[in-house]
Amino acid sequence: MGEHGVSSDGAELHELQKAIHYHFNEVKLLQTALTHSSFANEGGLQLENNERLEFLGDAALELAVSTELYTRYPRIREGELTRMRARLVSQPSLADLALECGLHTHIRLGRGEENQGGRIRPSLLSDAMEALLGAIYLDGGLTALYETIAHLFRNRWPAPGDAEQVKDNKSMLQEQLQRLFKERPVYNLVESTGPEHAKVFTVRVRLADGASFTCQGPSMKRAEQAVAGEALDYLEERYREELARPEEPGE
Repeated sequence: MGEHGVSSDGAELHELQKAIHYHFNEVKLLQTALTHSSFANEGGLQLENNERLEFLGDAALELAVSTELYTRYPRIREGELTRMRARLVSQPSLADLALECGLHTHIRLGRGEENQGGRIRPSLLSDAMEALLGAIYLDGGLTALYETIAHLFRNRWPAPGDAEQVKDNKSMLQEQLQRLFKERPVYNLVESTGPEHAKVFTVRVRLADGASFTCQGPSMKRAEQAVAGEALDYLEERYREELARPEEPGE
């Protein structure tokens, strides 16, 4: 076991590389991608952290996912491709990927960050995943990055028949309300509770017909998406006939 209770030997890194279907030529890049700033700074350790790789990985990920979406869905328009990409590279999506491949067990954290639950914090996991992808890009180039992303996202690309329907809940709710009432939804933060590293946000959305819904989430964005989903379910039940009618030209 390495410092702070995290395995750092060759066998452990081999298991991670096997999980992501990429083996590094320069293992030091992988080690840097796994080094959080709290670990590098604690105790005066002279180590490079993963923040620069995160910066690079963010851009590389967006390019790779954009290229894949452009190729997979030749009939989808730019706006919808943008929404699809936003979902795929969002913090929740990347955090889920980090958990799926076991990346969270290999991140090197300082004791304070570890004690505050950093190892399962979505923002930290998302940043580490971006750093890992940045390291893969530097180590193997675009081809290696594309192949790794194709593997990691293999079960996440929308099915061809569903691609045109992929929209986030907030966008869909706004479109439905604009169609029904010519108004936009109004979101309000009801409260936020819990410690800084594990806050829970409660958000309410009010609709033009007076209905309101409340949901919670680990971030404002996640709570808003959840409550928008609740409101969409209500609209589709309450205004089924209106929404089923074809839109008139100019609507």
